[in-house]
Amino acid sequence: MPKELVKIENLSKNYGQIEAVKDISLTVKEGEIVALLGPNGAGKSTLMNMIAGYLSPSDGEISVCGKNIKDDPLWGKEHIGFLPEGAPLYADLTVKQFLKYMAELRGVDDDQLKQAIQLANVEEVLNQKVETLSKGYQRRVGFAQSVLADLPILMLDEPTDGLDPNQKKHMRGLIAKMGKNKAIIISTHLLEEAEDVCNRIVLMKQGQVVADGTLKSILSRYKSKSLEEVFFKLAGDKGEQA
Repeated sequence: MPKELVKIENLSKNYGQIEAVKDISLTVKEGEIVALLGPNGAGKSTLMNMIAGYLSPSDGEISVCGKNIKDDPLWGKEHIGFLPEGAPLYADLTVKQFLKYMAELRGVDDDQLKQAIQLANVEEVLNQKVETLSKGYQRRVGFAQSVLADLPILMLDEPTDGLDPNQKKHMRGLIAKMGKNKAIIISTHLLEEAEDVCNRIVLMKQGQVVADGTLKSILSRYKSKSLEEVFFKLAGDKGEQA
């Protein structure tokens, strides 16, 4: 039976009067690739940052690999590879220097470092400074650091942002391959990405989960022919008027 690697119970995050995340509960198991799908401002990044331990919840509990991260904050970070939105990179380092530094922080050996470089397909820019890279290459370098330690949980916030069509195809293929042995959570607003890569879709709007299931089950539940139709019904402007 697949292991339950992430468990969220009644999770909320408030910024004063603004409720960014509202009472969300869900679990993610080994072998699941979950799309957090929703418009800008739906709470996707906030939810991921709380799971990663970068934000403290206003209420609720988060367990990672069986342990509550409130009791042991470092535990979550030791078990999660994370590519945040606009991943912070050291601009004045070369790609090789940056990834080697991150590998040392993670306790990763040279073979694992080499594998991450190959997975992200950044060999040809290893000696360039990060600040000279295109947005797409910077995104790939951020991805390389997220997979360095081959951890059981991988979270990717807009992983294909800035990539060209060939790079997007490569990235999505990698995610699908890695998802067989990990729990992967992807934040995206791209419907085709959720359809092509993920075996489960969690649709969010205004900090709440409005649909959760496989693509087939969601289409059946809402009597729709496409994910786009469900998206606009539940989370788009048309949903506001429904």
